[in-house]
Amino acid sequence: MPKLSKRLKSSVSKQPKTPLPLSEAVSALKAYDKTKFDQSVEIAMRLGVDHTQADQIVRGSIVLPHGIGKDQRVVVFAKGPQAEAAKEAGADEVGEEELAKKIQGGWTDFDVCIAAPDMMKVVGPLGRVLGPRGLMPSPRAGTVTPDVAKTVEEYKAGKVEFRNDKGGNIHAIVGRLSFDPEKLTENVQAFVDRIVSMKPSAVKGVYVKSVHLSATMSPSVSVSV
Repeated sequence: MPKLSKRLKSSVSKQPKTPLPLSEAVSALKAYDKTKFDQSVEIAMRLGVDHTQADQIVRGSIVLPHGIGKDQRVVVFAKGPQAEAAKEAGADEVGEEELAKKIQGGWTDFDVCIAAPDMMKVVGPLGRVLGPRGLMPSPRAGTVTPDVAKTVEEYKAGKVEFRNDKGGNIHAIVGRLSFDPEKLTENVQAFVDRIVSMKPSAVKGVYVKSVHLSATMSPSVSVSV
């Protein structure tokens, strides 16, 4: 068993034993011993869904009220006026076939990939590279869109994507540990509300089974649901 550092031992000793209301959970998370860098705060929600059923997949995106404290690197597949609009909106790289070749060559130094609908013939073959990394543009996620400029602006403002995994779990970044408690709480609440609003009609029984918050190098805190 790996040996725990003094900081982590101290944090574990402060870990709440029972689920807490959201505002108290955020306070408990921020009370853990600090690190030398500003940790990302992540949420993990375990849902009562069956990942093998297409009508029970929970997938989408949300623009958090206070962003995620990170400048997301966005690439866009577009041409003509849409390409120019994407550049003006702040896209880090915009292109067509040449951008596809760059990605086929192994370049994936970005966080979000957006595509105009008429570029999917170019983007489609990139599935093997982008799919495993969760970067493949998709209409359902809102990253295949006729309004690429607006979508670029949303991701630059802190939009995050989510999708349940095979265990029915959803993970997402909801801010930074340096955020004011109120702002972090509002981000988390907005995310939870979004997931709750997307409950598939086919799901029976308990939908949200558990919610946990954690930072990059901290124990988790269970949130009462």
